[in-house]
Amino acid sequence: MNKTKKFATMYMVQAAIIAALYVAVNYAQELILPTSSIGPVQFRVSEILCTLALFIPSAIPGLTVGCLLSNIVAVGVLPLDMILGTLATFLAAVCAYYLRKVKLFSVPLLSMLMPVIFNGVIIGLEIEIFFIEGAFTFTGFLLQSGLVALGELGVCIVLGIPFFLMLKKLPVLKQ
Repeated sequence: MNKTKKFATMYMVQAAIIAALYVAVNYAQELILPTSSIGPVQFRVSEILCTLALFIPSAIPGLTVGCLLSNIVAVGVLPLDMILGTLATFLAAVCAYYLRKVKLFSVPLLSMLMPVIFNGVIIGLEIEIFFIEGAFTFTGFLLQSGLVALGELGVCIVLGIPFFLMLKKLPVLKQ
């Protein structure tokens, strides 16, 4: 097998494993704490895997597919959320990957904030427009965005920084 095919195969396998992990973690969370990964305050533990985008580019399609599959099997997730949630995860993973070298105290904090920002804005906007009765208000949008971002902040920063520091020590993921 030539190098290009070997690299492409490895990329696809890594992406598939990340997608499977995302779905498995999300599914396990839903079994233990039903609806904790959907709604205004989402504490989706599988989002900790966004940290992998700081190490390997195959995390981008892996996270995207994992999010889509998780949203497809989740109870209460509408088709629009499947699309917008997946889009938010994709954009966050791409930006996290490209910003990974920007560090504060040796931690790529800006990269780790990408899921917080994209999910907060996109899902917050979706909730305010489609799930809140009455006319759209900017205050309502800020509230919904803040609630979504709060859950993401808990996973991506509070859990994500120790996870990043642990991953950084693994020889296979050395940057």
